[in-house]
Amino acid sequence: MKILLFGKNGQVGWELQRSLAPLGELVAVDSASKELCGDFTDPEGIARTVRAVAPDVIVNAAAHTAVDKAESEPGRARAINALAPGVLAGEAKKTNAWLVHYSTDYVFDGGGEKPWLESDATAPLNVYGATKLEGEQLIQQSGCRHLIFRTSWVYGARGGNFAKTMLRLAGERDSLSVINDQVGAPTGADLLADVTAHALRTAQLRPDVSGLYHLVAGGETSWHGYAGFVIDFARRAGIPLKVGQDAIKAVPTSAFPTPAKRPHNSRMDTTKLQRTFGLHLPSWETGVERMLSEVLEKM
Repeated sequence: MKILLFGKNGQVGWELQRSLAPLGELVAVDSASKELCGDFTDPEGIARTVRAVAPDVIVNAAAHTAVDKAESEPGRARAINALAPGVLAGEAKKTNAWLVHYSTDYVFDGGGEKPWLESDATAPLNVYGATKLEGEQLIQQSGCRHLIFRTSWVYGARGGNFAKTMLRLAGERDSLSVINDQVGAPTGADLLADVTAHALRTAQLRPDVSGLYHLVAGGETSWHGYAGFVIDFARRAGIPLKVGQDAIKAVPTSAFPTPAKRPHNSRMDTTKLQRTFGLHLPSWETGVERMLSEVLEKM
């Protein structure tokens, strides 16, 4: 099996290089690649890349993920999050290749408290969510064999993430204010990559699994709960922190105005994924503890 991976140096792409390598020949590119075009603002270029590689599987880990910046550059966000995936889907359809693509809970409006199902009505609140939804739709309309994984609150040990930011601030400040009215499940890039590899092995034997799935870690928390967990873990690990144990203040989303609106409810129901692929998704705490152990070793 030959696999073409776009976005190799992002948090998810980096982990995918590890998880996909045992499945077959892996060709990985990003926007800076020279020999093969991985620039999603160049649709003709990425189409040429697909034709040159002639993969059995295309995995798209590239995206415009700067949510607030997308509000001021909607054209660029649409090119990367919607139009380019549509091009990949068209190329995949021509050669009967599989396309793996990652989407987001931001396709929903974040209302209520129930976990979102794949069949629930979409209503994105911002440009990022709207362009990611269009990307999903273009892939589905193409008729190609695909696995679309909607996820949320993604982090990785490599690069910046919320946990690292909280650790830095906790070492600098006496108190912190963290949002408590947005709820979701922190999901590791390593979990996304490992589930992707497992799902692709299944897909090779069962083409009927083609479709849309929700993929997040188990359980739920708020950003405030997430921050408290991270800081408590660091404190127990003996990391010197300035912030007091009871000095992490819970505040509403309105305390931190941003150009893009954020959904309050990012809970996602993963029953379909777990049943289809025979998986158990570990709790978010399990993944975060593993990431923190790696991060704290370097501090």
